[in-house]
Amino acid sequence: MMRFSYYPGCSLHSTGKEYEESTEVVCQALGIELVEIPDWNCCGASAAHSLNHQLSIQLNSRNLLLAQDAGFDIAVPCSACYHNLKQAKEELKSNVQVRHLLDVLYHEIGIDNIRKMVKRSLSGLKVAPYYGCLITRPPKENSFDSIEQPQSMDRLLDACGCEVMKWSYKTDCCGGSLSLSQTPIVVNLVTKLINMAKQAGADCIITACPMCQANLEMRQDGTKMPIFYWTEVLGMAFGIKEIQSWFKKHLVSPMNLVARLNL
Repeated sequence: MMRFSYYPGCSLHSTGKEYEESTEVVCQALGIELVEIPDWNCCGASAAHSLNHQLSIQLNSRNLLLAQDAGFDIAVPCSACYHNLKQAKEELKSNVQVRHLLDVLYHEIGIDNIRKMVKRSLSGLKVAPYYGCLITRPPKENSFDSIEQPQSMDRLLDACGCEVMKWSYKTDCCGGSLSLSQTPIVVNLVTKLINMAKQAGADCIITACPMCQANLEMRQDGTKMPIFYWTEVLGMAFGIKEIQSWFKKHLVSPMNLVARLNL
C-alpha cells in the first residue's frame, strides 16, 4: 500500500466532485492510500498568483507545512493546485515532494500494472488527451513529462484500450482563469480546441484539470463533445460501478457516447 498526503483543492470538493470520487475509487483499486491534509486551505488558484505573488506563496506554504508534519509526499489531482504548490515548494526549498496524481500512477504504478487492472477494454473510444498549460510548465519546476509533447496520459489511456488520437493542441491554454472576466476570448479558445479534437477524429477530450474540464464543457459553442476526467476513463476500464453517478454530474452528458460504444 502506497500512502500520500492528499490535497484535493477547492474544485474537487465542489464543481469537480466527480473527479474526486473517481480519483478516490481508482486509487483504492490500485492500492494507493490518500490521506487528506487536515485543515488544508485554498491554493489561491488563478487569482492569487497573478495579483499577489507573496500571498500565493504564503497560502501554499501552509499546506506544505501541514503535509510535512504528516511525513508523506503530496498527491494533487488538480493541475492548478499542483502548479501553485509546486512553485511554492521550489521557492521555499521545501523537503515535501509535490506530485501530480498523473505522475504517481504513471511512474509509481506503471503502465503494465494499469493494463492488468483493465476488466473492460475501451476499444473503440477515440480520445484526445488534453494536459492543458499547467501540468508541465514551467519546465524548471514541472519535470515529470515532456513540456510540449507529454505522453503519460496518452499511455495510461492506451493501456485502457482507448484509441489515442494525435493532435497538436494537448498543451494549449483553454483560458480557464478568464472564463468569467473575458468570456468571448475563452469561447474562441475552447472552440478551437473542440474543433481540433474533432478534426483529429476524437469522440471526446480527456483532461486532468477541473478548471479545464468545466471550461471545455461550459464554453463549447453549440457543440456537445463529452469531456472526461482521466480517472473516470480508468474507472470505466476497471469496471467500477460508480461511473453512472459521475457522469450525471457532467454539464455535457457522455451517456450517448458511452451507450453507443457499449461501454
